[in-house]
Amino acid sequence: MWHNGAMLVLGIETSCDDTAAAVVEDAKTVRSNVIAAQDVHREFGGVVPELASRAHLDLISPTVERALIDAGVSFGDLDGIAVTRAPGLMGSLLVGVSYAKALGAALGKPVVGVNHIEAHLLAPLLEGAEFAFPLAGAVVSGGHSELFVVEGIGRYAIVGTTRDDAIGEAFDKVAKMLGLGFPGGPVIDRRSSNGDAARFDFPRAMLDSGNFDLSYSGLKTAVKRTLERYGEPHEDRLIDDVCASFQQAAIDVLLKKLEAVARAHGARSLSIGGGVACNRALRAGLAELAGRLGVPAFHPSPKLCADNGAMIALVGSLRLLRGEADGPDLEPVANLDESGLLDAAARA
Repeated sequence: MWHNGAMLVLGIETSCDDTAAAVVEDAKTVRSNVIAAQDVHREFGGVVPELASRAHLDLISPTVERALIDAGVSFGDLDGIAVTRAPGLMGSLLVGVSYAKALGAALGKPVVGVNHIEAHLLAPLLEGAEFAFPLAGAVVSGGHSELFVVEGIGRYAIVGTTRDDAIGEAFDKVAKMLGLGFPGGPVIDRRSSNGDAARFDFPRAMLDSGNFDLSYSGLKTAVKRTLERYGEPHEDRLIDDVCASFQQAAIDVLLKKLEAVARAHGARSLSIGGGVACNRALRAGLAELAGRLGVPAFHPSPKLCADNGAMIALVGSLRLLRGEADGPDLEPVANLDESGLLDAAARA
C-alpha cells in the first residue's frame, strides 16, 4: 500500500456544482487539484440539481484523469480513493460515489466516504496549519453556515447553525437583486471595496439570542426593501454601498458568534472554511478577532476554500491511516443531520 514511503490518495468531490479531483500524498502534500466548474448554472442564477448531476457525468472521468496526469501518477499507483458521500445534492453525490466505488472495485483499492463539511474544516491542514484544540471553527458557503467546536480530528460538535439562509446563499440572493449575476460572493466582495459600509445600517440578527445560531433572511429582506425605495436602475454608487453595508452586517454577525463560541469553550485556535472563507473582509475580521483573543487563526487559500478534491483526499487519507474504509454498500446522504458528522460530535 506504500510507494517509496508515500501514500497516494485520490479525492473526488461532486457534492454540488463543481466536479473536482485531486491527489494528495501522505495526508499533507497536494500533488494535484483539478476543479471543473459547471458554467451551465449561470443563466439560471443558481444551481439546478438535475443539470448539475448530468454535468458531473460528463466531467468526472476527464477531471480524474487530469488530476492523475498533473500528479504524475497512474491509477495503479493509488493507495486509496476518497469520495464525498455527504452532505449535498443527492444526484450529484450519487455520480461521485458510484464512480469511486466502480474505480475501487476495478483497481482493488479501498474506498472511503468523506463528509464534505469535515473536509472544509480540516482543509487548512494541507497548507501547514497546526491546530490547537479545542478549536472554534466555521464552515460557510452557499449551502452551509455551521459553527463547530473541534476537540480533535474526528471529534466535532456542531454548536450553531443558520435558522434560514446560509451566508453564501444570502450573498447570492443579494447579488441577484443588484443584477450582479451568479455566484454573488466574489462580485459583492469586489464591489464592497469601493463602497461605504456605514451608509446603510442593516440588521444584525440574533446577536442577543443566547445561543450560537445565525439568521440571514431578515438581512436579505432589509436589502430588498432598501433597493425598492431607490427604484431602478441602480446607480453604481448605490450598488457599491449596498454591497459594503450588506457584507459588513453579514460578517459582523458571523464573527461575533464565532467569538462567543471561542470564549464559551476556551478555544485555543480559530478556523474558517468553505467558499465564503475567500471573502477578504471576513479574513481580515478573523485576523482581528484572533488578535483580541490571543490565539492563532487559520483559513485555506482560495483554491482550497472552494469545493475541491484535495480536502476530500486529506480526510480520506486520515481515515485510511486509522485503518478505516467503506465497503461496496457505501451510499450518499444528502442531509447533514443524517451524514454521520453528528455521530462524531457525540465523542467530542
